Amino acid sequence: MPNPWDIGSARLLAACGFEALATTSAGFAWSIGKLDGRVARDELVTHVASLAAAIDLPLNVDSERCFPDEPGGVEKTVALLAAAGAAGFSIEDYDPVADTVDHIRVATERVAVAAEAAHRLPDPMVLTGRAENHIRGVQDLDDTIARLIAYRDAGADVLYAPGLSDLEQIASVVDAVQAPVNVLALPGWPTVTELASVGVRRVSTGSSLAGSAYGALMAGARELLADGTSSYAERGASKDDLRAAFAPDGGAA
Repeated sequence: MPNPWDIGSARLLAACGFEALATTSAGFAWSIGKLDGRVARDELVTHVASLAAAIDLPLNVDSERCFPDEPGGVEKTVALLAAAGAAGFSIEDYDPVADTVDHIRVATERVAVAAEAAHRLPDPMVLTGRAENHIRGVQDLDDTIARLIAYRDAGADVLYAPGLSDLEQIASVVDAVQAPVNVLALPGWPTVTELASVGVRRVSTGSSLAGSAYGALMAGARELLADGTSSYAERGASKDDLRAAFAPDGGAA
């Protein structure tokens, strides 16, 4: 379940044959000139609506903490995402203002609110409960497992601990939570096949695809400035790929 950051990237990924996509909070923030964690709720909802309308695939939303401090809090955020066309969303336990992971009790209460709101909808959404320990430098596997179990018991349908990279630890999480587990795919980490072998049910890419695209742009720009050459153009998307994504019924690319 790769993570596009705008309509073009969403349509390209859909054309590749993926069965579901997910937004990336960082990738979207970069696309509107902001840092991760600085996107307003109305900006996210507008983004979700545009992507959901552009693709015929289930769309999961990286909705960070589900904006608990905005009017209506988590419950209102869930309703807005549903109305925008999301098939699922995540809620995480990292507080960017305090730069710390939320207390497990507070985080679990928020998961419960999100689950109740998501599951009472006429078309229920899939809720992913995220434990942010490992991506925030807290290498406490026991605490991560305790959090994921608590989020599962509070109603999360999928569990996710981004930053876990050791296959044995991932297997331990899968065995402990006894529920679908999502893993973040990053360079040098276990392959999708290896993750499937230990029972992982879903793999996402987070901001890595967006980061790779922006990295290619910066490398090309610096080559042009420093050397006056344009070898970066040799690595662009093919006309066939662009046509398949943007004009599947015909038309020039």
